[in-house]
Parts: sequence; structure tokens; C-alpha cells
Amino acid sequence: MSARRPVDNAQDFGKVAVLLGGESSEREISLITGKAVHEGLRARGVDATALDVPNRELIDRLREGGFDRVWNALHGGVGENGALQGLLECAGIPYTGSGVLASAVGLDKVRSKQLFEALGIATPSSAILRSEADLESALARLGLPMAVKPNAEGSSVGVAKVTRAEDLLTAFRAARRFDSVVLAEQWIDAGGEFTAGVLQGEVLPIIRIEAASGFYDYQAKYFSDDTRYLLPSGLTLAQEASLSEVALKAFGALGCAGWGRVDLLLDGQGQPLVLEVNTVPGMTHHSLVPMAAAHAGIDFPELVWRVLETSMQHEEDARDG
Repeated sequence: MSARRPVDNAQDFGKVAVLLGGESSEREISLITGKAVHEGLRARGVDATALDVPNRELIDRLREGGFDRVWNALHGGVGENGALQGLLECAGIPYTGSGVLASAVGLDKVRSKQLFEALGIATPSSAILRSEADLESALARLGLPMAVKPNAEGSSVGVAKVTRAEDLLTAFRAARRFDSVVLAEQWIDAGGEFTAGVLQGEVLPIIRIEAASGFYDYQAKYFSDDTRYLLPSGLTLAQEASLSEVALKAFGALGCAGWGRVDLLLDGQGQPLVLEVNTVPGMTHHSLVPMAAAHAGIDFPELVWRVLETSMQHEEDARDG
């Protein structure tokens, strides 16, 4: 994780491509995120262009357009799994956020959890489901309710809450439509669900999430007006500090940089449990990082400017390399 390297002049960024849309299952949200980011950058005088092109054409279009850097607003797929980051590094084009390895591991829920567990970072118990033969042992290990989710999807795409044993097979098959590897995870809601935005080495104010249905799924995240976001979170100062510490530890454990979001739970004993780290969080009107930033006095144009500043680190690394 790196501290902030401020940029004072919009011209120092040069010509910026805001990559949006893409070809992943999260295209719909990426379009909304990218449009908001593009407008925010333009409001601050940045020479920014929104770019929605097929993956195979990305590098050619960036070179043809003479772009100096990329604000990555591609959620999921190549935008978040390290592939785009590797392409941009090969092309010598700086980009926002985490690098190749952190992006790849961050989107891979199984490997993230394995890394958390190896480093002593608490996370809900889980089981890997590669075939229907794994369902019975997962049920015996985790009990009900449990969450069933594709291994490498974001935005709760393909995620189901299973409360009855007879529904596990259906949930598994639904998740398998998105990924050949499925993760089953112990369901914990005793202490609540929280999220911690990370921006340039600092944790933004913690948000407590209360979905009306009790399940913070795709609809609740992006479109429901019934989801409650508590900011302040209602936690004690000690609890907030504990969650922030764990969030930074998880963020650093994956090698993440620049900005992101860490999703956490509190168990019945008040212990923080890390769900996952998001290396390209949503930036829609319902999104959590802009909400937390606003509470910290950072308006949206300033937020997207500061995220764009994180591309400078990649530029420095390329020069030093």
C-alpha cells in the first residue's frame, strides 16, 4: 500500500481513458461506474474520454488514441482479474489501482481466503465445490444457512443464500453457470455486515449495511432503495479501529495498492471476519466508496481525481524498473 502522491495540475495526467462496459457479467454496473467517473474527471478539468471497446481491441485503441493513462472502471473479468493490468504494463500505459498479482488474487475468492487463513486473518469457514459430489461434505462442515457463490465473480453475481438442504444443488448449479469453481461459505449475520473503503493507504469511514431482505445481493447493492447504509456505523470507536486495522491487513495481504474496498462481518463475539477485497469497487450512486468518501469530506470529483493519482505509482515503477 502506498501513501498519497498528490497531483495539483490536471495537465499532469495527460490524456486519460476511462475504460468502462467490458464483456464481463458486471458490464451493466461498469457502464454506470464509468459514466460517473468520466463526468467527475471532466468536472475537474481532466482530459478524459470514456472508452467502451471489445477486449481484443483495447490496446490498439489506447495507442491509436494517444492516451497517457487509464482510469480502470471495468468490473469483473479481464478488468479485475489481472489480465488488463498485465496488458497495460506490457504496453507501458499506467493505470489506476492494484497491479497484476493483487488483482488476480483479489478476484479469486478461494485463493484470497487461503491467503487470509495462512496469515491469521479471520474469515468465515468455507468449502470448495468443484462438483455435485462435494455438496454433502460441505453441508456437514458448514451447516445452514450458507452462502454459495461463483469463485471469480463480483457484485454478488450468482450468489445465493441457502437455508434448506434441498436447495443446495440448485444454488450450486446456478453458480456453476458463471464459474467452474464454486465457494460455499458459512453464513454469519450475528454482528452485522460492514465495508471499509481504502484510499491511498487510509481507511475511509466504516459503513454498516442492512439489506431489507437480510441478503445484500445484486439487486440490494445497486438498485434497491430499501437497503440501509449506516454512516456513522453505530460501532464503538474501538470496534471501528479494529475493523479498520483488519481491513488494512487484508488489503495489504493481497498486495493491493491505491484504492479498493474490504467487505467484513462481525461474528457473535464481535470478531471481524474478512469476506473479500474488491480491487475495482463500484462508483454508482448506490456505491459504498463514494458514500464513505463524502462522509470524510471528499466529494465525487475529488475522489475520482485521487484514484487517478494512483496511476502515477505505476508510472514511477515502470521508470524505476
